[in-house]
Amino acid sequence: MPTRPYAVLFDLDGTLLDSIDLLLASVRHAFDGRKLAPTEADWIAGIGTPLAKQLQPYSTSSEDVELLVSRYRTFQYEAHDRMLRLFDGVTDTLETLHRNGHPMAVVTSKGNNMMFKSLSYTGLDRFMKSTIGCDSCSIHKPDPFPVRMALGELGYEADEAVFVGDSPHDIAAGNAAGVKTIAALWGPFSRAALEPYKPTHFLDDIRGLVGLLERIQKQAAV
Repeated sequence: MPTRPYAVLFDLDGTLLDSIDLLLASVRHAFDGRKLAPTEADWIAGIGTPLAKQLQPYSTSSEDVELLVSRYRTFQYEAHDRMLRLFDGVTDTLETLHRNGHPMAVVTSKGNNMMFKSLSYTGLDRFMKSTIGCDSCSIHKPDPFPVRMALGELGYEADEAVFVGDSPHDIAAGNAAGVKTIAALWGPFSRAALEPYKPTHFLDDIRGLVGLLERIQKQAAV
């Protein structure tokens, strides 16, 4: 049975980063002047998948996808520092987890450059022992591969880890990897949207994560 502090894996956008306004502004810029474009609801529903894959249904060719990616990322990079925020309680929670000995990782479909930029800008990089972004592997959520990749880098097994995420892709990937999944209800997805994916736990506020982990570990030790 697990005896060391659980590993804690996090999604990034919508889980640690309050970045939905930035993402929506970036997609509006990418599609400015085009007739075929996703609605805000369509875009939010696809959060958690790689950018190029999310853009593909609204493009006319692979070259067009590259153009949209470039427009999106150019705006996202420029607006990053003025629009990006952390959810309330994130820094304090991660500081407590670190102090309690929990190794942490990020598993995101965000491109690696923007992942590192966001982690550095917010100061969360100091907590992360593993950072798995879209460019870290060729297989992405909802496949469990990136979750297992992070576990491997941390030196942990699935039965001694949790994955905290806000999207169906996060929950599906974590469940398939065999870790306990925690649905982050402070992100853009409602409980009703996440319930069909059967997360192990629901959490309304990240500030409750420390206590939830303590309860999970106590139950595992029985």
